[in-house]
Amino acid sequence: MDVGVLSHAVELAAQREPFALATVVWRRAPSSGHVGSKAVIHLDGTVQGWLGGACAEPTVVRAAQEAMADGRPRLLFLGQPDELDRRAGDGLVTVPMACESEGALEVYLEPILPRPQLIAIGRSPAVFALASLAHALEWDVAVVDDGGSPAAHPHPELVRTSLDLSGLGVGPGSAIVVATQGHYDDLALDAALTTEAGYIGLVASEKRAASTLELLANRGVADDQLLRVSAPAGLDLGSVDNAEIAVAVLAELVARRAAGKLGGVVAPARHDAVDPVCGMTVEIRSAKYQLRWEGRDWLFCSAHCLATFEAAPAAFAGQ
Repeated sequence: MDVGVLSHAVELAAQREPFALATVVWRRAPSSGHVGSKAVIHLDGTVQGWLGGACAEPTVVRAAQEAMADGRPRLLFLGQPDELDRRAGDGLVTVPMACESEGALEVYLEPILPRPQLIAIGRSPAVFALASLAHALEWDVAVVDDGGSPAAHPHPELVRTSLDLSGLGVGPGSAIVVATQGHYDDLALDAALTTEAGYIGLVASEKRAASTLELLANRGVADDQLLRVSAPAGLDLGSVDNAEIAVAVLAELVARRAAGKLGGVVAPARHDAVDPVCGMTVEIRSAKYQLRWEGRDWLFCSAHCLATFEAAPAAFAGQ
């Protein structure tokens, strides 16, 4: 069991970091990957753990980034080009292994993505109701009550007493809702705007919302930042009580999430080249084998492909 890899996965999940867990579920020798081998693949493509050699790992990394982007697990078959057609009907994602090894692997990729997150700021009944509703939906929930007492909240275990939002893992899948009832709306919005939250909302009347945003503008908060604030927050249900305000806000968040406007994972852009000998995709940034020939840089997946090209470059330059 790869205890170190699994421990790292638990840490990343607690920090709300997206990653994919890759597990070798089948192998055919010769292959450096073994059944049960695991690796954590980060969004930027870095890997902790061991899956296989030079041909397998870049392919698995690329597929893992795709899995994190669409949120769907997949089973990869990495084998010789002449056997892919036979496996394509098995529900596998088939990828050619073009290196000199005759081994093959099946790798299960499971994307682990942060759950939706709600951070409700304030001590109002609307905050209590909103936190309870989001908690019931199994969202990650935190309540921020600057200067308050956790014991005053229905869920004291969720309460922080500082407007410092660092350490909460706030990102594009997070929603921050300010419902301080005018006590420190501006300070709460200032704190929210320092994060990368996908949604920032202010529970207030239209008049108070406009006044608060004007106050921030006069302090020099940029227009593009102010445009991040939804005010008043929530669907317009007319004159409703606190519990219904919470329903209106959560309904807006659920609608945004369903439309892909709250959350989602975007992997850093990759810049790839094709090995002219074997046809494998090679990431330009991390390529270790390259050659300049005829005024052009050629990249290779392995020393074997580089040596093959050097022996007869003209034979591969058109590939």
